[in-house]
Amino acid sequence: MTIRETAMPSASFANAKLQQLSEPLLQEVTDFIDFVIHKHQVKIAESQPDESPVEKWSQWFEAVNSLFL
Repeated sequence: MTIRETAMPSASFANAKLQQLSEPLLQEVTDFIDFVIHKHQVKIAESQPDESPVEKWSQWFEAVNSLFL
């Protein structure tokens, strides 16, 4: 079982909670998710300094596109 498969019940639970939020709170959650993604990408960039900016942006877009809200 993969981490993603293990997280699916948690994802369903989180999705149910997200649906209960008002629009301003949902925007705040979205901003926080963007912050976490950015923070993770910075760590990746620091650990792999030889990557080109194009590759870094590509990884970032892939990470953002894989989000399910």
